[in-house]
Amino acid sequence: MEDPSSAAILSALKTSPTVPQTLTEKIVQQHSVGLPKNKFVKSGDYVTLSPYRCMTHDNSWPVATKFLSIGASEINDKNQIVMTLDHDVQNKSETNLKKYRQIEEFAKKQGVVFYPAGRGIGHQIMVEEGYAWPGTLAVASDSHSNMYGGVGCLGTPVVRTDAASIWATSKTWWQIPPICKVTFTGTMPKGVTGKDVIVALCGLFSKDEVLNHAIEFTGSEETMKSLAVDDRLAIANMTTEWGALTGLFPIDETLQRWLRYKATEAAMCNESTGGKTQSQFNHQRLDELFANQLSADRRAKYSKSLHLNLTSLSPYVSGPNSVKVATPLHDLAAQNIKIDKAYLVSCTNSRASDLAAAAKVFKDAAGRNGGRVPEIANGVNFYIAAASSLEQAAAEASGDWQTMLEAGAQPLPAGCGPCIGLGTGLLESGEVGISASNRNFKGRMGSTEAKAYLASPEVVAASALHGKITGPGRYEQPQGWSGVIRGEGDGIKEEERMITKEEAFEKVISQLDSMIQVGEEEIIGSEQATEEDSQMTEVLPGFPERVEGEIVFCDADNINTDGIYPGKYTYQDDVTTEMMAEVCMSNYDKAFASTVREGDILVAGFNFGCGSSREQAATALLAKKIPLVIAGSFGNIFSRNSINNALMGVEVPKLVQRLREAFSSNKLEVSQQDITEPDRNKQSLDSPPPAPQAIPPQEKLMTRRTGWKLMWDVRKSKVEVQEGDSGAKWSQKVGELPPNVQEIIARGGLEKWVKKQIEGSKQGTYSSG
Repeated sequence: MEDPSSAAILSALKTSPTVPQTLTEKIVQQHSVGLPKNKFVKSGDYVTLSPYRCMTHDNSWPVATKFLSIGASEINDKNQIVMTLDHDVQNKSETNLKKYRQIEEFAKKQGVVFYPAGRGIGHQIMVEEGYAWPGTLAVASDSHSNMYGGVGCLGTPVVRTDAASIWATSKTWWQIPPICKVTFTGTMPKGVTGKDVIVALCGLFSKDEVLNHAIEFTGSEETMKSLAVDDRLAIANMTTEWGALTGLFPIDETLQRWLRYKATEAAMCNESTGGKTQSQFNHQRLDELFANQLSADRRAKYSKSLHLNLTSLSPYVSGPNSVKVATPLHDLAAQNIKIDKAYLVSCTNSRASDLAAAAKVFKDAAGRNGGRVPEIANGVNFYIAAASSLEQAAAEASGDWQTMLEAGAQPLPAGCGPCIGLGTGLLESGEVGISASNRNFKGRMGSTEAKAYLASPEVVAASALHGKITGPGRYEQPQGWSGVIRGEGDGIKEEERMITKEEAFEKVISQLDSMIQVGEEEIIGSEQATEEDSQMTEVLPGFPERVEGEIVFCDADNINTDGIYPGKYTYQDDVTTEMMAEVCMSNYDKAFASTVREGDILVAGFNFGCGSSREQAATALLAKKIPLVIAGSFGNIFSRNSINNALMGVEVPKLVQRLREAFSSNKLEVSQQDITEPDRNKQSLDSPPPAPQAIPPQEKLMTRRTGWKLMWDVRKSKVEVQEGDSGAKWSQKVGELPPNVQEIIARGGLEKWVKKQIEGSKQGTYSSG
């Protein structure tokens, strides 16, 4: 072949990976066990995971009791586990101190890494001690484990049952979420921080665009250089509030410089202690990391793409009482909002760089005040707590800590504290607070009658100094500024898009792939033919190949776990199975119990099972003898708890739409106002995009027997629906339920699966998947 361009394309076709993967998928691939040969994991797959690290904090003791109750006695991989005490560190009651002693004694007995109260917040420890290592997957029994993505480590939360499973077997399961690529363009302006970026993202993309997604942040080399690692940690941390399950930054030069500094610092510390100090950070390990550096493939597929131009961004403030409300600081400052309390606390923004940025507000004011540090405004309480004792030591060494104390700040121990409504300084009724933390949900930091705002450390400090929401005046608006530039796609104008020859070849290859796929579909004839031929799911012996029954429709979105299982029963240990069945869904519809029959298939709207993490939301449905729940979408925690407790669930958005069409008029509109929420379910904080709603509706029934029949074919991964005796019949492909998840369900849930694993290990038949 003489044409060099053609030769290059052919070569690329021969050498290009058969399944391009995102960075998320590549990391999951490395931590998945029991994969079939030549299997490339992708978004939507259920995998059995062996995380690199698993961190638990104050909830370590509840995890330990669950661990012991399932028959485990010794942690399977001691190097995998990290325990910290960070949430309630100000609580000196005997009850809390006893719990802390139990956790420490358990950790020492098991021989795992343990950090006592006062050492710092678990997520910060995971990062600064190198447990959250780039290119690995780490989990924690806390929702802000997303933060590890700031250093290129895929971090995601797990529930307590998962943590106990990891302690006992080193494994748990995970479904790879849909993956969203967020492209940054431009560079960070002076006076704009990582906190401003994520507060703006939460407010500008506030329609649940990334709900239950994995996020990958990307941008040009120049753009990413403008985002320091501490900025990345703040952004990744609050992807939790944005609704995402992970928030992953690339392993790039900015991260490499940060890691090299940590390694050099560790080497110097080790030398000064005569070789007694050990660290995860060393240059040899970093050489290996960057010699085998992971990155997303060029042709990796994402479920969606968003973009934000950093140059067009200004300081932002979140609230009051919602991360979905974000306002430019300039606009909010003009409202002259008086504050009562200010907080520089939490794992989001209490590192040494954050403390320095806040202290600079007072130092600059001192420069204008004859060198005397001014005091905070009268009537304002300003609380500071470092993310860890090491970060506090660094702030003390630089004088930043003392500057804020001199200004009147009140120090708190390194820990979570006010961020989660524990300890000193909580907001009281009628008060207004501004915090550098991550959540301002109503009542989280104190009274439900208080107002809470979120902002960067320097805005919090300036607000404390002046007694009202304001900034330090560092931001300079670019000339010609006309607003924040953001939207769908990567944000690069086609006329400005410069691509290399390799990228051009990749584009051609992608087009050829699409042509081949279309041709294959035409040859095969239909999707159903491919299903029948080769895309069969293995079904374990004894697991039902089909589940069928009559559809009962609960026509509401955002039915939270309190709607499914009333909170007043959650902590009652004497509730019988019969009682659970009787109260199941009673907060949603008191007629549910008398309407639903054994073997019915429950269909609900979107985001079913949002809200708290109570496992009884799944077990109550099982008590009602409902074999299968179908929804437009599920809340993530409910999905985990369902499988962990052997309740099967399938997402079929089309079925929800068809039911709404059939049991109301034929006119459909998509409108947020049209979403029907149950009467006692008004506080849902993570509602999904609206489903089509029929207008005007027929007579509203909270729970409706439809007369429709559904059959879920597990082997073919599809559902068949018969719309009444004489209605239409249709089928649709659905997500696969692979053997590893079947096994958990067949065993009766994750706890029983773990027991079987433990028995197998004692008999020498330990299962890998």
